[in-house]
Amino acid sequence: MNHADEIPLSGPDIDESDIQAVTAVLRTPQLSLGPRVPEFEAAMAQYSGAQHAVAINSGTSGLHLVNHALGLGPGDEVVTTPFSFVASSNSVLFVGATPVFADINPVTWDLDPEAAAAVTSRTKALLPVHVFGRPCPMPRYLQIAQKIGAAVVEDSCEAIGTTIGGKHAGTFGTAGMYAFYPNKQMTTGEGGIVITNDGALADLLRSLRNQGRGADGSWLAHERLGFNFRLPDILCALGTSQLKRMETFIAHRQRVFELYNHHLAGLEEIICPAPANSGERISWFVYVIALREGTPRERRDAVLAELRQRGIGCRNYFSPIHLQPFYRDRLGLREGMFPITESVAARTIALPFFNQLGEGEVVRVANALRAALAATRQLV
Repeated sequence: MNHADEIPLSGPDIDESDIQAVTAVLRTPQLSLGPRVPEFEAAMAQYSGAQHAVAINSGTSGLHLVNHALGLGPGDEVVTTPFSFVASSNSVLFVGATPVFADINPVTWDLDPEAAAAVTSRTKALLPVHVFGRPCPMPRYLQIAQKIGAAVVEDSCEAIGTTIGGKHAGTFGTAGMYAFYPNKQMTTGEGGIVITNDGALADLLRSLRNQGRGADGSWLAHERLGFNFRLPDILCALGTSQLKRMETFIAHRQRVFELYNHHLAGLEEIICPAPANSGERISWFVYVIALREGTPRERRDAVLAELRQRGIGCRNYFSPIHLQPFYRDRLGLREGMFPITESVAARTIALPFFNQLGEGEVVRVANALRAALAATRQLV
């Protein structure tokens, strides 16, 4: 099949205003540590409703910096989900602490608050993840954390624009972060931002991202051990430009979500993602279906292969973190420990999903999925 006939899994939404914003910075002598950084931070704080925003070079770096700034280290435990991109738990290992996994809700696929309630005296933080942009039950996590004096580090990397009761994901906990990889709702190419209402924490994060330099900006004066996690002005300019269209992006993705749910209606072999609950708004990151419970992994994998053969970009989302070889070896984890996560992960299929996806393409994906399901029924 010709590459031009393929429908990719994701794609950024770049327009002329974005290009002009980037080239305007390229015409200046200051490509990093310039005025576009605080401009982007102010715009993001205003958009999210947080008091402070700190731009960094990835969502992963944001998680790492916050865990480091909170003083997490060896002997400390962080309760989190095994159904996420590996960066969420990696960020705990980066500071020498131990991720303690709890199983997920079988319907919403986020960290089950009842499982997360099994904390210990060593639990110093909860790290919930707004999976695929769907909001977590933040009030319940905050109750658990308050009882034991733990922090809540909110991985909202996939959920910029998601709200609960009008309050943005990422603003409930001690700190939250958004990520801007090209497959996200908006992009800076690579990059992320931490949001928080704690001014002292924000100041510390700004120092830590910039080699431990102090607020006076003296280039060779380092007040603490820091990192090079800066986001350059070029990318901040792109982020500021993209953010101006954020609500349009969310509306486009909601439309694609609704088109998929409409054109996949009646397919009894799959479970489509549910719409938002009352009082919530989902800023969709990806569109992930699941084959019905009890479907063997072999069939899911065969469906993925059939879709790719038909020119449809697709992927399993996610592979359980606790079954990654490194986590098995490092923490002694094994299959069967988190059965809901393992069951869901064995059945998921991410379909093409991005702002510009049209109804004709959605119909083509839906037809390809029907054909792939028909071609693999012998594996049930």
